[in-house]
Amino acid sequence: MMEYENEEPHHYAFQEEMESLLLDDPPATVAVSATGGDCLSSESHPHLHPLSPSSLPFAEIAADDNHPSSSPSSLFHPQSPNSSFNSILEPPSYADAIFRSFDGNGESNGHDSSGEISFPSPSSRSEYIRISVSDPLREQEISNSLVPGSNTYYTYLITTRTNLPHFNGSEFSVRRRFKEVVSLSDRLSESYRGFFVPLRPDKSVVESQMMQKQEFVEQRMAAVEKYLRRLADHPVIKRSEELKVFLEAEGRLMLAGHTDVAARGLDGVVKLPWQLMGDGNEAAVQPGRGGRDLFRMFKELKQAVSNDWGGPKPPLVEEDKEFLERKEKLQEFEQQLSNVSQQAESLVKAQQDIGETMGELGLAFVKLTKFETEEAMYNSQRVRAVDMKTVATAAVKASRLYRELNAQTVKHLAKLHDYLSVMLAVNNAFTDRSSALLTVQTLLSELASLNSRIEKLEVASSKIFGGDRSRIHKIEELREAIRVTEDAKSCAVREYERIKENNKNELERLDKERHNDFMSMLKGFVVNQVGYAEKMSNVWEMVAEETSAYANDGSSDVL
Repeated sequence: MMEYENEEPHHYAFQEEMESLLLDDPPATVAVSATGGDCLSSESHPHLHPLSPSSLPFAEIAADDNHPSSSPSSLFHPQSPNSSFNSILEPPSYADAIFRSFDGNGESNGHDSSGEISFPSPSSRSEYIRISVSDPLREQEISNSLVPGSNTYYTYLITTRTNLPHFNGSEFSVRRRFKEVVSLSDRLSESYRGFFVPLRPDKSVVESQMMQKQEFVEQRMAAVEKYLRRLADHPVIKRSEELKVFLEAEGRLMLAGHTDVAARGLDGVVKLPWQLMGDGNEAAVQPGRGGRDLFRMFKELKQAVSNDWGGPKPPLVEEDKEFLERKEKLQEFEQQLSNVSQQAESLVKAQQDIGETMGELGLAFVKLTKFETEEAMYNSQRVRAVDMKTVATAAVKASRLYRELNAQTVKHLAKLHDYLSVMLAVNNAFTDRSSALLTVQTLLSELASLNSRIEKLEVASSKIFGGDRSRIHKIEELREAIRVTEDAKSCAVREYERIKENNKNELERLDKERHNDFMSMLKGFVVNQVGYAEKMSNVWEMVAEETSAYANDGSSDVL
């Protein structure tokens, strides 16, 4: 998803120009509100994704057509019964009726009092976790650096309100740095293999160097809050001990220390018999990790190459046809989702352009009206100026409606972009499954190799009268290796089956949530398109009625 740059200087100039143009005729005043109570400004987040809320930089335009309800304090909002636009929609039309929430909660089209979209959330259910991230604080890294103040980082205040019984309270706050968020993500990935674990925000090292510091901190704070809320929405992870400790425990979380390459290599040597043919069978249920499990990775790499390049068929393969079909369909869905997301971005940009162009058209008519009013020598010029004022006011109203429509479009279609992130989590869960299967295949191949070596030693030993003691001793060692490898294989098979079950449950959950989310998204999108289209048509219908004399004059001339 590409981002397009906000042309803020252009919009500010446009706004200032509108502010400087006030018609002399009081009933025909076109005013500009610099604030208007609008919560959709993008000044604080100019780099947000085009399908993220508050990413649309429109000039704030308000049209005063001498109606009591059109004051700056009562600018249009779908919830406001005294909106400045209701005068052209009385009695209440489809647009007003349809802006009622389609879930019957009495609120306006998923809006709360702040104007934000409010999809069904955990707080509306019997059990909930509400997480907020705020108050970024710059702190000094405790290190042996020779340059004072060279190592600093930010911590964020994470406040949790919940009624889940496994927490030690209903409200608590802790301070966390981003490294601890990374640590939480890593631990969840290890503990919940096969689950669709939400992805944490990127570290964005390059972006942090290019952006203003405060802006980067605010964006990271918002990203961390969104990530934690997604974890809290997950039916299994929200009850995890890892998340509980992260949200509750005072002080710094213990982070995994760094190990040098040599130590990691030696650690791999020590763990090799544990993971593939020895003690510590639980190690077999975890994937190999870089240099730490170097020799195990070599074993599994060898098995993977054998699988891919026509080696002997592994004794265990993925045979769940239903899973393979669903996996293929999800891959196709991801491709289509990416395309739809790009088209949604194009729609947002197009609606933004129309709104800006409509506002510029209104500005042009305001200038023309001002000229005709000041330079009028004939009565026909004054009449024409009044009519042009009507068109200018309508264009300004339409520009504002397009802006509000676009803000709602962004909020609804942002769900497409969210699901692209979900698909990454899905792919990670499928990778867990493939990794677990590869571990089982590697252990089975190791067992086959050990049995083959025993057979060869037994044949060689049988040719010697009385047997070969060294070979007999070696056979005993190999049989012990087979025993522990069998145990490791059993653990790995159980882990593989557990991941398969997790995948199955998560796919069922994804199907339900995807259906609900997309239905809600499409309903909201269609409702807003229809509602705002009617409002715009009413704006222009008023213009047509007020200028209908021209049509009558034209018809009489023809006759």
